[in-house]
Amino acid sequence: MKPLLIRQRGRPFFGWTVVGLCLVVGIAFFGITYSFGVFFSSIQSEFGLSRASTSGIFGAYMMLGAVFAIVGGWALDRYGPRSVLAAMGVITGVSLFLTGRVEHMWQLYITYSLLLAAGTGATYNVIMSTGSRWFVRRRATALAVIGTGAGLGTIIMAPVAAHLIDTYDWRTCFTVLGVVVWAVVLPASLFLKKEPADVGAQPDGLAADDHDVEDAGESSPAQQYSLARALRTRTFWHFFLIWFSYSFCLHLVITHVVPRAQDLGVSPVRAAAIVSLIGAMSVASRVVVGMMADRLGRTRVGVVCALGHTAAMLWLIPSDQVWMFYVFAVVYGIAYGGIDPPVVALIGDHFGLRWVGLIMGCLIVGWGLGAAVGPVVGGLIYDSGGSYSYAFLAGALVMVAAALLIDRLRAHG
Repeated sequence: MKPLLIRQRGRPFFGWTVVGLCLVVGIAFFGITYSFGVFFSSIQSEFGLSRASTSGIFGAYMMLGAVFAIVGGWALDRYGPRSVLAAMGVITGVSLFLTGRVEHMWQLYITYSLLLAAGTGATYNVIMSTGSRWFVRRRATALAVIGTGAGLGTIIMAPVAAHLIDTYDWRTCFTVLGVVVWAVVLPASLFLKKEPADVGAQPDGLAADDHDVEDAGESSPAQQYSLARALRTRTFWHFFLIWFSYSFCLHLVITHVVPRAQDLGVSPVRAAAIVSLIGAMSVASRVVVGMMADRLGRTRVGVVCALGHTAAMLWLIPSDQVWMFYVFAVVYGIAYGGIDPPVVALIGDHFGLRWVGLIMGCLIVGWGLGAAVGPVVGGLIYDSGGSYSYAFLAGALVMVAAALLIDRLRAHG
């Protein structure tokens, strides 16, 4: 029988403050990342690029981001989130400021692909790993709240960027976003703490003298895995391929759904609203599905959400009217928001929390590969045949593979 959770008395559990701060950081950083599709046509036109070449700028950013995710995960485990996120905020602001001043296409690979990767590449594992340390039983719920930063960032940044580009130009927009990052991320980073022991508590707000915290988790591991030990397990590579598939599909959509809609005569602002709607649906979905995952089982819920991606991508193939794009955005947003909390929670369940930042940073290499390959595959398929149909079909198929891989984790989830 699991013991009752004994809460700290006299003050709220600081873990929820950490969740809120990580959410704010996620809104800023994810909003920047997922607004690239809004800049796509402006950059392509400015430098006379093909869609594959324009996608390559974003693909290089995601690949480099995977490298910096490993570095960021190591730094997080060693130095804590405060120093790491402050450095990330400074670098991101500089990157955006310089990107707004490039004169040649190759410079984008330095100011955007490289510097922005250095600033934001570790965002996901830093904020998710930090949140994971503060919770066990309610880990999926807490990570769901943090993960809504991706959706809220998209809701806010995509239309704001589209408006700034329409009113001024894409260069001014990058400059404004750089200032916003400095104003939001730097203050938020100052108040973060690494783990419950820093405030005399244990995960989920247990009292400091309660030694039964391990029993409160759904499937807490008996031992804390080192990176070397995790790399030798089949489970690690299942997670790696799940993230590759999920990222391939997501970044294919984020990069190309706006250009696809504009090809069919949809205005830039209405096309950007497709991305915003995906983000909006993902916000509610993350919280609701995260709570369901803690109650119904994380693998079961993850499989359903992966298959939801597949259904949405199949719907997108024949979509040629605005309402059809919006239906796609609703279904895809629910699936996109829902898959993340249970899968990320399972990482802590399987490998423990001692080196979760570094382990998650290495798993993000799979995420980065998917993010690099998905947009470029979409651009190449369009450039060769003038259609996105086979690209969207590929997105549907990789999510079937992801569903099968998540199901393989059932024995541990």
